[in-house]
Order: sequence, then C-alpha cells, then structure tokens
Amino acid sequence: MAVKSDFLIALTQLAAERHLPKEQVLQAIEVALASAFKKDNPVAGQNITVTLNPNTGDVSVFALKTVVEDVEDTSREISLQDAMAFKRSAAIGDEIAAAEPLPHNASRIAAQTAKQVVLQRLREAERELLYEEFLQHRQDIITGIVEQLEPNRSIVLDMGRAQAVMPADEQVPTERYKKGQRIKVFVLDVRNGAKGPEILVSRSDRNMLKRLFEIEVPEVYNGTVEIKAISRDAGFRSKVAVHSTQDGVDPVGACIGLRGNRIQSIVNELQGEKIDVVPWEADPRAFIAKSVSPSEVVHVELDAPEQTAIVVVPDRQLSLAIGKEGQNARLAARLVGWRLDIKGLTEWEEIKETRQRELEERSRLAAIEAAAAAAEVAAESEAEALEAVAEAEAIIADTDPAETSQETVAASALEEAPSVAEESDATAIAEVEVIDEEALLEALIRDEEEVEGAIAEDSDSLSVDALASFTLDGVMEEDDEEAEEEELFPDLPEVPILTPDAGKIRFAEDLVGESRGGGRGGRRRNTGGGAGRGARRGGGR
Repeated sequence: MAVKSDFLIALTQLAAERHLPKEQVLQAIEVALASAFKKDNPVAGQNITVTLNPNTGDVSVFALKTVVEDVEDTSREISLQDAMAFKRSAAIGDEIAAAEPLPHNASRIAAQTAKQVVLQRLREAERELLYEEFLQHRQDIITGIVEQLEPNRSIVLDMGRAQAVMPADEQVPTERYKKGQRIKVFVLDVRNGAKGPEILVSRSDRNMLKRLFEIEVPEVYNGTVEIKAISRDAGFRSKVAVHSTQDGVDPVGACIGLRGNRIQSIVNELQGEKIDVVPWEADPRAFIAKSVSPSEVVHVELDAPEQTAIVVVPDRQLSLAIGKEGQNARLAARLVGWRLDIKGLTEWEEIKETRQRELEERSRLAAIEAAAAAAEVAAESEAEALEAVAEAEAIIADTDPAETSQETVAASALEEAPSVAEESDATAIAEVEVIDEEALLEALIRDEEEVEGAIAEDSDSLSVDALASFTLDGVMEEDDEEAEEEELFPDLPEVPILTPDAGKIRFAEDLVGESRGGGRGGRRRNTGGGAGRGARRGGGR
C-alpha cells in the first residue's frame, strides 16, 4: 500500500513540476522501462512493450510479435492462427503483444537507463508543450521582464517558462530598457528550436498599436469599429485610420474615449508616442485630405496611374502639413498608400498658369496638325478623284470610236502648233528688222542737236567712225520715241553715202539739208543756233 502511494505521489509531483498531464508522464515512464528491459538477459534482443498500472504500480512486460504466414523466428513472429486465438481482428503484418507476460528483472544499470530516458522524454514533451502554448500567442501582446542586455543590443526577456529575444531593429529608438523592467511586447514569430521554443518579439511593429486599440477600445475588439490602416514612426508619431461598420457610431470618438482616457492609456503604454486618429474614406481624394490632419486642405489632384497626388494647403499651414523633417507628410503617404506632393496655394496658382499655357500651346499644335492632316486627306482625295477621272477617260477612249477620232485630231493639232509658232516668230523678227532700219534713219535726224553739241565740245578728236557709233547708241536709247518721229517726218529720202571731198569732212546734217531743200530751213537754223551755243560753251571753257 505504501508502494502505491509513493508511486502516485511521485507521478503527480513530476507532472506538476513539468506542467505536463499525468498521462503524458506515465507514457514516458513506460517507454523508458521498455528501453531498460531490452538490455536485460531474459528478454534481450526481443521487441517488447511495457504496461504500467498507475493505481497499483505493477509493471507488465509483453513481447511484440509480427503476424506472418510461415513462422521462422518464434521470438519475433507469430502465425495468423495463433494470433487470432487471443485477437480475432489480427491480420498479416500486424504487431500484437503476446498473451503471457515475460519475466523481467530491473538491474541497477537498467534503472539508470530508465531514469535518463524518462528525463529526456519529459524534456521533449515540455518543449513541445511550450511551443504549442506560445504559438497561440503569435501576433499578440504578452508581458515579459527584461532579463539581460546583450552586447549586440538585443534584449532577452523572461516569459516565465521560456525566454524571448527582442532584436535591436525591433526596439523603439526613444525607449531605454533596464534589467528587471516589466514591458509589453508583440510576438512576431515562434520557432521550435533544439533548446526549446525561440520567441521573437517587437516593440516597434505597427500591429502592436492595432492590438493595443483592440485591448483598450471595446468597439474595435467586437468589430463595430474597424482599423483600416496604420502608419507608425515608432517612438514619435502614428496615424490610425478607422471606419465604423454600424450607423450612428463615431469611430474617432470611440477610439479617443471620454476626455481622451482610452487614447491616453495607449499613449502611456507607448511612452508618450503621439497618435492621430482620422476617419477612413472610400474616396481617395477625401481620404488624402483627412490624412494630412491637422492641416487644412484646399485642393487635392490625383494621378491614378502613377499613384501620386498633389495636396494644396494654405501658405501659412505649409510647414504644418509637411511636419518636422517631413514626418507628417511621410506618415500620411504611408497611411493612404499614395505618393503625396504638398504645395502651398501660391505655388499651386503658378503651376496652374503654367499648365494653362502649355495646354493652349498643345491645343494650337493639335489644331495645326489636324489642319495638316485634313489637307493631306483632301490632297489624297483629289489625287484619287483625278486618277478615277483618268481611268474613266481611258475606258471611254477604249470603248467610243468618236472620242478616239477627236483625240487623234487634238494630237495632230498639238504636233502642228510648234511649226506655226516658229513661222509666226520669223515674221515678227522680219518686221522688227524693217522697223529698226526706219528707226535708225529717224533717230539720226532726231538726235542731230545732241551730235552737234558733242562735236563742238571735242571737234579735234571726233572721227567719222565715232560719230556713227555715237549716233547708233542714241538710236538704241531712243527706241521708245520711234512712233512720234514717224509722224513728224513721214517721207524721208535715202541717206546718201558720205564721201570725203578734197580732205574736207562733211557731216550728216549737210547732206540732209541738201536733200530736203528749204522746206526744213527753220530746223537748220535752230540746229545752227544749237551749234553756236555749243561753240560759245566751248569758247567759254
């Protein structure tokens, strides 16, 4: 009776120390005893199983045999007929325990082996139990005590029966941790390692803020208020977008609480981190305007393909919208998932003017291009029309004999046209030559005054050939007065050939005077007067 009591007490105490159920501890002891009995002589080399009665403490050892058709090793195999004698459901390949228990004797070495196996089995069971326990706290907040500060700046936390590690990049930059300090951490991941569960925790993860809202705000916990988005700059500032799933519930007011008591509890847990709670909107334009809080927003322009937005705020609130070192703008961009470009109202007006000018220029260029395209289309249409007409004329010419004869006549007329034109040109040239001869004679008489003046100025050097050349130049210059001279002198005699007479030079006016007689005396007197004037001018020189 004392044995039974001692065994049950020991089994219960061991299970309590390891935080394991008694059934699991009892199973570990049976496996350990089976491992120890395999080394004893009576059952050495056999496959055995041990059954332990927790009430009485009795230990029973049975041999495990495989059911086969032909038995070759009686210590390990049993026939199907013999197996069905005490187990009707036996089949070929099954392992069944023998009906009769085997004798067993636990020596000191076997007892020591059993002890080691029991401890090992208990440790494995404890690790598995801890892993399952902390796996349930994954993505949740648990409380730990700072146990050790590692040289690599990581922190080891005591979680009771396990340890957790918080790396340096998961810590809040503004927080200082001391040994023995109790803090709340967020469980990122749990892994089953060789020495037990490996727990990775964080204080800077944004999901920790979400979990704190679920703890402090009942509406968030039961789903009346949803947290749509969170952007966090750990230790400095955070933005939370909330939305109500029930009409009549103010999501922002529910999160803040009466006189801010709910939000203040979260801020205290995060050691003074500022938290902005903004209402979530389905319209990106309205949501972006709310996310830039506390600054006012005048206008929001979206570029959906590029996921960018221009946010226009009053000039006096430009620094407030951007925040210290761009913190407010950065958190707002993370919250809405858009790239934000915050501009002042004055700058936005300049941008609009520039865009308007560019738009007008593009419209003008587009109009020019459209006109050019229309002209090109019209030209192509005209060319196609002409081509169609030509084809129609060709078809008509091929099918209508009358048209063919007319085309032949027209072609012959075109061939005769050059010859007719050449004859007309020859006639015109002949007429011009006749007119030029008459014009020469008339010009000689018309320019006699100019000739006399030229002779008077330089009578010593003027020769007959020069006179003729000078007279011919005058004819060419005065060709336009040809018709007038013909009216003045309708009947001119032939100009006689000038011949030298006894070394005396005779001029053209003398011959002309002789041939005309006194009918043109008045003109000769005038000519003489002109010569006299020329002589006087020469004398004056």
